[in-house]
Amino acid sequence: MSECFHVADLPRPEPAPLSETCLECRAAESDPVQLRLCLTCGHVACCDSSPYQHATQHFKDSGHPVMRSFKAGAGWRWCYPDGSIV
Repeated sequence: MSECFHVADLPRPEPAPLSETCLECRAAESDPVQLRLCLTCGHVACCDSSPYQHATQHFKDSGHPVMRSFKAGAGWRWCYPDGSIV
C-alpha cells in the first residue's frame, strides 16, 4: 500500500455512511456485489464487479478521490486518481 496526497486531504473523522446499501442499485433493482464508502461524503456505492459500477460513477460525477471497502473489518482504500490501493 502506498500513501497519496488525496488521503491526506480526506476529512477526519471519516464521514458516516449515508445508507446501508447502494441506493442506485436498489433503484435499478440490481444487487450490488461489494459496497464501497466514499471517504469524502459518506456515499455508499457498488464496486466495479457489480453491473452498474456506481462507486466509479460517483468518483466521475463528484471528483471524490478515495473510497474504502464497506465490508466490516476491511481496511483498504482505493484512490481513483492514482489508480492504487492506499
